[in-house]
Amino acid sequence: MKNAKTCRLATLLALMATVGFGIPSSARAATFPSLNNPATGSSHQGKFVWVDLFTGDPVAAANFYSRLFGWTVTSLDQNGRAYLVLRNGDRPVAGVVSRSASSRKKLSRWIPYISVGDIASSVGKATAAGGVVHAPVRNFPDRGFQAIIGDNEGSPVGLLQSASGDAADSEPAVGDWNWFELYGKNPQAASAFYAQAIGYQATPDTRGERKDDFELSIGGVARAGVAPVPDREGSSRGWLAVVRVADIDATVAQATSLGGEVDLAPRAAALGSRFAVISDPTGGTVGLVQYVDNSNPANRP
Repeated sequence: MKNAKTCRLATLLALMATVGFGIPSSARAATFPSLNNPATGSSHQGKFVWVDLFTGDPVAAANFYSRLFGWTVTSLDQNGRAYLVLRNGDRPVAGVVSRSASSRKKLSRWIPYISVGDIASSVGKATAAGGVVHAPVRNFPDRGFQAIIGDNEGSPVGLLQSASGDAADSEPAVGDWNWFELYGKNPQAASAFYAQAIGYQATPDTRGERKDDFELSIGGVARAGVAPVPDREGSSRGWLAVVRVADIDATVAQATSLGGEVDLAPRAAALGSRFAVISDPTGGTVGLVQYVDNSNPANRP
């Protein structure tokens, strides 16, 4: 959420090297659902179009989010391993993947995917900018070409060249991903990385008091924010995906009743919004935002 940069994540994960990513390596077996049905025929470079949760307990994680957000769950067999698809209504919004057994850490991690028009070119630009490739480009039928990279500070992020195009920009509904925020040790350098790799325009976000907040946009459309890692115990760098909810207090209360934890209690943020951060029982962390009195920045000029 681009207007709540004082409200930051307390439980992001350790470096990518300690986490295994269980995306099936065989393109023949990996048949994921298309992102858009029918296909849109359009591409929006830099838009965040998908999110995967890598976790040691996919069933527990999927059960938590389905009960919390009302998402439905469909299980797909991929090379003998289950890939759980989470849907908000009839639209797929996320996947849940079994983390590699070789992983040394117990925590889970959400990985967002950025739309790119030429994934090979984007991967090349990312490595030239100081990034690394953790999951090479593969073609998954119906889904498209995707890869996972680590940026110049080690934060993982996915790249996705969708086979069905990208959805049109519209105001996120309740239960949709609403915003994506990167927390880095050097926000300016991190912003420069994404500008080079993806083609974002990285500009200082002057709406707050801090001088090291940035906004990533393309064609005048804001896609993500970059902010410094909070100076408090347990904070770390990485991407935070934020879900829009109708009642943030009720959602947080339900999260705790389902075995989750509150990392940041609901609080007021800019333009009348309210923001919180929770962790699921497997360790995956998401942000929550509630817009009050039509305060969503998407509705403002």
